[in-house]
Amino acid sequence: MERKKKILFVCHGNICRSPMAEFIMKKLVKDAGLSDRFEIASAATSSEEIWNGVGNPVYPPARKIMEKHGLNCDGKRAVQMTKADYDHYDYLIGMDKANIRNMGWICGGDPDGKFSMMMDYTARPGAVADPWYTGDFTSTWEDLWEGCHGLLDFLTREEPDLTEDPEKGNYAGDYSPRYQKPYDIYEKARAQSKKMKRAHKGKNK
Repeated sequence: MERKKKILFVCHGNICRSPMAEFIMKKLVKDAGLSDRFEIASAATSSEEIWNGVGNPVYPPARKIMEKHGLNCDGKRAVQMTKADYDHYDYLIGMDKANIRNMGWICGGDPDGKFSMMMDYTARPGAVADPWYTGDFTSTWEDLWEGCHGLLDFLTREEPDLTEDPEKGNYAGDYSPRYQKPYDIYEKARAQSKKMKRAHKGKNK
């Protein structure tokens, strides 16, 4: 039996961004028939949402937008990342540079190159804004949705053992028609960007 790929999504408090990413990713691997190949969880770099050893539940607006998209996060409570998580997980994915910095403090660095940022798996690397401060849960959802699709696409390309199943076929070739491949999204984004640049140059002539 193939070893599971283990993913830990990390944000500051583990009540908004990282649990949203956790449950989006769980949905994607389930839809792809790959749930048995993954272990997916989320954690915080801080203990701000943990009281007397008990974490707060997912922040209501984050829960609401997940429910809007058919995701159930009942039972999820904030937990803090530990140094032991570094050895346990294959991919530790932060939402912004502050997360990555704090993850490094907790884990004593990143000697095995396991850290990355969520938007690194998209055509527009950068931070996933914290909706606790922005109040824009829709934009955060869209970033995480795109990032998780990109991550799964990356994993099925870089980790071929995930897709080599004679009964299920190759995931990368059987991508659910409900979603666009991140590659297709990238190409459309690039084409749109070029079109906008050409239009902008035309106006300035």
